Amino acid sequence: MRLLVIEDEAPMRTALVETLKAEGYRVMAAADGVAGIELACTEPFDLLLLDVMMPGLDGFALCRELRKRGRTYPVLMLTAKGRIDDRVEGLDSGADDYLVKPFSLRELLARVRALLRRKEREAGIGRELAIGSSTIDFEKRTLTREEIAQPLSEKEAGILALLAGRPGEVVSREQFLDVVWGYHAYPSTRTVDNFIAALRTKIEDDPAKPRHLITVRGAGYRLDP
Repeated sequence: MRLLVIEDEAPMRTALVETLKAEGYRVMAAADGVAGIELACTEPFDLLLLDVMMPGLDGFALCRELRKRGRTYPVLMLTAKGRIDDRVEGLDSGADDYLVKPFSLRELLARVRALLRRKEREAGIGRELAIGSSTIDFEKRTLTREEIAQPLSEKEAGILALLAGRPGEVVSREQFLDVVWGYHAYPSTRTVDNFIAALRTKIEDDPAKPRHLITVRGAGYRLDP
C-alpha cells in the first residue's frame, strides 16, 4: 500500500513516516500543501494523511482541490483543531476521517487500517450498482434514472456502498457514522436518517413507501435492490 503524508512540522512528519514504514507501508511525504497537492495528483496512492494547519494551502483547501480533481482515495485529516465545527468542515471538504492531536500512534494505525479495509470493500462491490430503475456509478459518483444523471455527495455514495457491500444485512446508524463519516462523535444519528430520506427522493418511486432503502425499526437500514 502506498501512503502520502503531508505535514509541515518536521518532527511529526518524520515520526509518521517512520511509524508507517515500520508497518510495511510504502510512504512518501511533503512538507507543505503546495508540494503535497502536486504529489497527490501525479503519483498513485491508497491513502493520504493530511495536516490541516499548514501555510499557503491548508488541509481543508487541499482536500477540496483533491476531490475536485477526481482523486477519490481516502483522506485522514490530522489536526489540533478538535471542535465539532472543525471536524464537520474537514469531513465536508472531502476527508474520510479526522484525528485530533495529540493522538496515539496505535490509534493512528488503527484508523489507517480501517480506511484501507473500507477502500477494499468498496472496490469489491464493482463500479456500478443497479437499484430499481436507478444506476449508481461509484467512480463518477452519479445516480442515473430515466436517462437523467445527477451527482451524489460523497456521503450519499458512501452510504450506498456500505449497504451494497452487505447485501441482505441490516446496517445500524452507528455503523454508518463509523464507516462513512469516520468518527464516533458526530452530533446525531438523525444525520443518517436525513441522508437516507434524501436518497429515497432520488431512488424510490414513492419515497413515503420505499421498496429499496428499507427501514428496519430499532435496528437501521437494509438495501433491497
